[in-house]
Amino acid sequence: MRSTFMGLETAKRGMYTQQGALYTTGHNISNANTPGYSRQRVNFNPTEAFPSPGFNSPKIPGQLGTGVEAGSIQRVRDSFLDLQYRNENNKLGYWENKMESMQKMEEIMNEPSESGLSSTMDSFWKSLQDLASDTSNTGARSVVIQRGKAVAETFNYLSTSLTSVRKDLQNELAVTEKQINSLTRQIDQVNKQIAEVEPHGYLPNDLYDERDRLLDQLSTLVPIKTSYQSNGGASSAIAEGSVSVNLVGKDGDFAIKLVDKAGVNELSLSIKGPQESVDSVKIGNQTLDINSFLSQGEGKLRGLIDSYGYTNKDGKATGSYVAMLDELDNMAYVFAKAFNEQHQQGLTVAQMEDPNFDPENFESTTPKFFKDGKAPGADLEDVNKEGFAQRIQIADEMSNPDNIATAGTGNPTAGDTSNVQKLADLITTTKLPYGEKESSFQGHFESVIGKMAVESQESVKLTKNSNVLRSSVDERRMSVSGVSLDEEMTDMIKFQHAYNASARMITLQDEMLDKIINGMGTVGR
Repeated sequence: MRSTFMGLETAKRGMYTQQGALYTTGHNISNANTPGYSRQRVNFNPTEAFPSPGFNSPKIPGQLGTGVEAGSIQRVRDSFLDLQYRNENNKLGYWENKMESMQKMEEIMNEPSESGLSSTMDSFWKSLQDLASDTSNTGARSVVIQRGKAVAETFNYLSTSLTSVRKDLQNELAVTEKQINSLTRQIDQVNKQIAEVEPHGYLPNDLYDERDRLLDQLSTLVPIKTSYQSNGGASSAIAEGSVSVNLVGKDGDFAIKLVDKAGVNELSLSIKGPQESVDSVKIGNQTLDINSFLSQGEGKLRGLIDSYGYTNKDGKATGSYVAMLDELDNMAYVFAKAFNEQHQQGLTVAQMEDPNFDPENFESTTPKFFKDGKAPGADLEDVNKEGFAQRIQIADEMSNPDNIATAGTGNPTAGDTSNVQKLADLITTTKLPYGEKESSFQGHFESVIGKMAVESQESVKLTKNSNVLRSSVDERRMSVSGVSLDEEMTDMIKFQHAYNASARMITLQDEMLDKIINGMGTVGR
């Protein structure tokens, strides 16, 4: 037989459950602007009906409902949208960093402009042309020396500036490495907090949100894949458990643990080898070859490595900044070497005026035009090409403008300009081995700048595309997980009315009991 007070208990359960829903709504409203917060909802479950099934259960028609209870408080989250967001976040992290690195390079190279290398070389060529029109003009000779110094100084400036930015990228690599390890340690700590709560049957929704926020940040830096393991005990069926985070390849062809229930495997980069490039990535006790790492996934870390430089499969340093520095060294070296060789095939004013000068031995006495600043007396054939753009200088002998070899050996007269014309041609028309195919200095430099511009343009375009895709996914994610104040106000009114109705049911039950207790058996009153 059902209890007389059963209606009071049913209404009381309704009040308590609606009150819990109102508290949850208040929690949502309070965290409407909290980063990473997911709105929460109370899962209403009907309580067990009366009577319970059994052989000796009361024989009444059907089962009578006994009210409602809050089964759980669950956050509203779509794991598929989280996966999409982190994939797009990973791409954006790579292209944003690539774009910033290329923009810095473009600012340094500063092409086309009146102060770039192309303009400086053009001014040098014009000064040689002016000298060719009047080799007796001391002022024109001095201008050639000054323009030559400008060429050397421009090479020095570009190489030094790019090296400085590359050093900054190395520092940023170290910061990013620390940031990755910091995030994995934080995720591990949140894992441990969750593992202390879930076995008791609770759902630590705010801890889940904090962990997802950290995973979002980590996905910007490296490509990750997550999986979850139960924490056991009396964990709820919808408890998420502890997360395991793996560093993964783009096609999932390798997976190295960063975080799991056992703890954290910290990441570290090895920088060594040619031109101090990134050689390998170590995670815990596992070392991953840098080429295997870079052939998969994306993220800010890979963007930094691509820009800074890494050791390729051939054991050589490669990367955006390494390639540009190599190009500058190569252009400076090839041009200076060819210019010196052509210069030493000509005759200076002093040689032509010297009555004892022997034209057959002029090569031993005509000075060089350019030198290696760290080996001023060495022939350029014998110096190291690497870093030459930072070391190229005007030879000491060029302090005397008369040491410019303007005349050719075939017609050694004061007005001969054949050698200075050949020197000028080295800039515009003479093809030299700058790359796989011989080309003029201007032609090769234009191709280098063009390649840089295309790479920079691509990074800008793909940054915009990645940002649009991430924003699109984030909007869909927020439409599911975000707090809408209008929706929460609607829920608040709905739960308040349900609470009031349950309270009114208690009043009704009280009036019924009052009639039973105080009114029954008083016939005639």
